[in-house]
Amino acid sequence: MPNFLVQFSSELADAVERAGKSVITVLEGGREGVSGTVWREGTAVTAEHTIRGLDEVTVLLPSGIKSKARVAGRDHGTDIAILEVSGVPAASLADDAQSRVGDIVLAVGRREGEGIAATYGMLSAISGPWRTWQGARVDRWLRLDLNPFTGFSGGPIVNARGEAIGMATSGPRRSAVTIPASTVNRVVDQLLQRGRIAHGYLGVGMQPVAFPQGTRQSLGLAAERGLLVVAVAAGSPAEQAGILLGDIIVAAEGSSVQNVHSLQPFLDSENVGKTIALDVVRGGQIVKLSVTVGEKPRS
Repeated sequence: MPNFLVQFSSELADAVERAGKSVITVLEGGREGVSGTVWREGTAVTAEHTIRGLDEVTVLLPSGIKSKARVAGRDHGTDIAILEVSGVPAASLADDAQSRVGDIVLAVGRREGEGIAATYGMLSAISGPWRTWQGARVDRWLRLDLNPFTGFSGGPIVNARGEAIGMATSGPRRSAVTIPASTVNRVVDQLLQRGRIAHGYLGVGMQPVAFPQGTRQSLGLAAERGLLVVAVAAGSPAEQAGILLGDIIVAAEGSSVQNVHSLQPFLDSENVGKTIALDVVRGGQIVKLSVTVGEKPRS
């Protein structure tokens, strides 16, 4: 066998070994358990959907010792939960912004009775920010041409040096999803500081509505649609700002809004407490309102 293949194989095995030192098993995460990654000293991350409703879980450490771990915070939107885990070294983290299409990547997991496991492939595509099915912002789309095994959710996606570029989880129909390290860091910071992620809230129910051509011309609207307000929650930021049933929101901070997703960027956690300018159509005229983004009530 050519030496370069032996060296390549050895370096991949070394990368898995380095990453595996920070990978734990969360035994409650499904029939076979799921993985977790010690992201920082004393703090591990795992896939939130696998331990939903639990305040404490049992973890299997790389040493083979089982211990209890408190769920110290969770964010359903990004599917990240953090656990209090001691005695395990933190993973080496990479800057996912430096990742390139064509990079070799590995998914690393750990299951009871099997130990460390891995699969590898290539980083096949990179694109900009996207939103999860729950509306949370993820900083970067990383598409991998590998399919992690059952139980890999919560484990790290690492580069050829064994550095974590993200956390593995699953999407609709069990599709593989990578939450990049930058997003994991942001969520972990907020969960450690506040114990939760603050989600923006206006307190309105809306649906898209099309404008007749004549109305668009008379109001000078460039957009074909706006958002019709069909409900206003009592005491909500929208009610306090004077938004009424029947108003049609056509712009936020000068940008047209034609569907609910157009408003989503203004409701990111960093915008809670900020005031945004809205243009609404009311009684055949444009009315300008200011609304302070509130924090979505916790259910």
